[in-house]
Amino acid sequence: MKSATRYIFGAAFALAGINHFVNPDFYVRMMPPYLPWHLALVYLSGIAEVVLGGMLLVRRWSALAAWGLVALLVAIFPANLHMAMNPELFASVASPGMLWLRLPLQAVLNLWAWWYTRE
Repeated sequence: MKSATRYIFGAAFALAGINHFVNPDFYVRMMPPYLPWHLALVYLSGIAEVVLGGMLLVRRWSALAAWGLVALLVAIFPANLHMAMNPELFASVASPGMLWLRLPLQAVLNLWAWWYTRE
């Protein structure tokens, strides 16, 4: 079961990372204003998601990739918090309540990634 879900988790991150290049404007809107270089950070996080998601699919690299995903999920949390605190900017995406529910989902995703750091 752990191997199967590892493939699902890795593929989901790789696809999400590709989406950073397909729809960069959406991710730029998520960026908190206090961060510099919004587009560059969107592309950098997209590359990280693709690379780490792909690495998670390779058993030899999966623990390292999982730690990278844990760090990445912590790093992108401010963007999710920014969305929740500014729901008017994302009315076409989700309701304010759903934006707030995404925050605990980040913890679930982080625990899920952490699970792959263990044999």
